[in-house]
Amino acid sequence: MTATADLLSMLQTQLWLGFIVFLRVAATVSLLPAFGERSVPMQIKLVITLAFTLIVAPIVSQDVPSMSVSNVGLLTLTETASGLLIGLGLRLFILALQTAGAIAAQSTSLSQILGGAAIEPLPAMGYILTVGALALAVMSGLHIKAAHLLIHSYTLLPIGFFAGGSDVADWGVAQISHAFGLAFLLAAPFVLMSVLYNLALGVINKAMPQLMVAFVGAPVITLGGLFILFLAAPTILSVWLAGLDGYMANPFGPRQ
Repeated sequence: MTATADLLSMLQTQLWLGFIVFLRVAATVSLLPAFGERSVPMQIKLVITLAFTLIVAPIVSQDVPSMSVSNVGLLTLTETASGLLIGLGLRLFILALQTAGAIAAQSTSLSQILGGAAIEPLPAMGYILTVGALALAVMSGLHIKAAHLLIHSYTLLPIGFFAGGSDVADWGVAQISHAFGLAFLLAAPFVLMSVLYNLALGVINKAMPQLMVAFVGAPVITLGGLFILFLAAPTILSVWLAGLDGYMANPFGPRQ
């Protein structure tokens, strides 16, 4: 009977630990690039969440408070909020890539091609860059980095405490600003080509008003956009991955 009681007590403790860790992990995985995409079935997301929970729980077991019915509600709110906060920072990098693809497509007159190929309608460039970035992130060990981030998050955001409202607001503004800055940086080659193209088109139109420059220039800007995408995609994805790695290494530090 004593052995059975000890076994039940240990099982109860482990289930409590798993429940508390599961709350934060599930919120993060729901927004995690690649693993948290809308195209991933819910059953797969659940398996991924359980796998991360099994990895994180033994390491942070000392930080989890003892089981108490009175603080279940508080822990549910704090852990879910902490997980969403971490996940939103990661999701902004996908938003930055999609925004960069939209800027590039608008600049090169490719915004309507394959616009509905994804669950979230994206221009072709944004869709290609997003899929390539997700594949690159997974190949570079996204699951390992995510596990490290989740473990490190218990030092940055202790269990049972809400992050300060002013701190979260400042962090959120900085992250959104960085995301849009990164988006424009990634799309800069296409914007520069668009400016040069329109300047050249204006000069040609002034020199030869009778020439239908729009019909002549449309294939040029389309071909030029695809050529720049071919040349710049490796660099764009490398810069994006470096930014994502920097966030995962220090999620609440200053962005560069």
